[in-house]
Amino acid sequence: MSRKAGEGSNCLKSTLLIGFAFCALAATGQNTQPVAAAPAGNDYLVYAGTYTGAKSKGIYAFRMNRGTGLLGSPALAGEAVNPSFLAIHPSNRFLYAVGEVSKFQDRPGGVLAAFSIDGETGKLTLINQQSSRGTGPCFVTVDRTGKAALVANYGGGSVAVLPIERDGSLKEASAFVQHTGSGVNPQRQKEPHAHSINLDAGNRFAVVGDLGLDKLLVYRFDAAKGTLEPNDPPFTALKPGAGPRHFTFHPGGKYAYCINEMHCTVTAFKYDAKGGVLHEIQTVSTLPGSVESGFSTAEVRVHPSGKFLYGSNRGHNSIAVFKIDQASGMLTPVEHESTQGKTPRNFNIDPSGKWLLAANQNSDTIVLFRIDPNTGALTPAGQTVEVPSPVCVKFLPAR
Repeated sequence: MSRKAGEGSNCLKSTLLIGFAFCALAATGQNTQPVAAAPAGNDYLVYAGTYTGAKSKGIYAFRMNRGTGLLGSPALAGEAVNPSFLAIHPSNRFLYAVGEVSKFQDRPGGVLAAFSIDGETGKLTLINQQSSRGTGPCFVTVDRTGKAALVANYGGGSVAVLPIERDGSLKEASAFVQHTGSGVNPQRQKEPHAHSINLDAGNRFAVVGDLGLDKLLVYRFDAAKGTLEPNDPPFTALKPGAGPRHFTFHPGGKYAYCINEMHCTVTAFKYDAKGGVLHEIQTVSTLPGSVESGFSTAEVRVHPSGKFLYGSNRGHNSIAVFKIDQASGMLTPVEHESTQGKTPRNFNIDPSGKWLLAANQNSDTIVLFRIDPNTGALTPAGQTVEVPSPVCVKFLPAR
């Protein structure tokens, strides 16, 4: 039988704070007996951002054995309000979480919070908080030098850069850009909705997916100065009503991919890293059939090998798997695998490329899948943990 986070079990209730005593947790009823803790070098700490409420109190964490896929019991790592998206500092010493709210310190705007990480226990300690400068922040990333956090504000339709001090603390925003305009869908696109911000491998260009504008906006980024300046050209337009949401670069640097929430599609691009320019080459559906009411996409990720791409379908409750042609960057559908839950808001692939964790927001579960290294296909691994309203999953090597 499965357990909810925080309930008593054969593991100690305070497993997180005293070192994550390892115990199996499977909704299938398998592996319910306690097992010995694996050596720390074989483990990940997995952090889950959530929407808070009656069940969730903030950011949860659990251990995962990188060899066997064994999942430990989740516990509350740090309290926060609606920490829906997370980012880990390149040093692995700090974690940053958006607070998806509309007001901070009695002023309109969301929150970006900085936490220090205890690499042995997983415990998070709040360092400080700053305004995200816009309402409803939904995405954060940290640049490769660790000098800046970049945040996208969905409700405010804006992006900002917040410098990071050596102690991991956040300074007030050094750059802020307010998007303007609208899209063709009056219900979803009457104003801008910045939904993600990603940096290229050179740390020179930031790409922002704005769902409300049907644009991928590109900015020149300076980590030392903490600035964003519009690129030339300043954006790439997608099909009207597509609703670009999340974006990812291919590890080879020549290609990039955007998942479109409203059309349930993925658009592939060739990427000119010198000029920061995206050239569309293909758009494919993430569904096996037509888009139905209640269907939308959420996350998109490229496998570390660069051979496969994955996208989540909410409503259809599946992960779409594609093979990537290495010569062209184009996609070929492989399969659609059920996430064994409702509303897969987010998922992530471990650094080894062996495992995928799918976060089912509306069924309060995170489900483990094994990745076939030859085909990219997913197979349920028989491991499920219960985390309330999970919406983001991040891996960190445990000490």
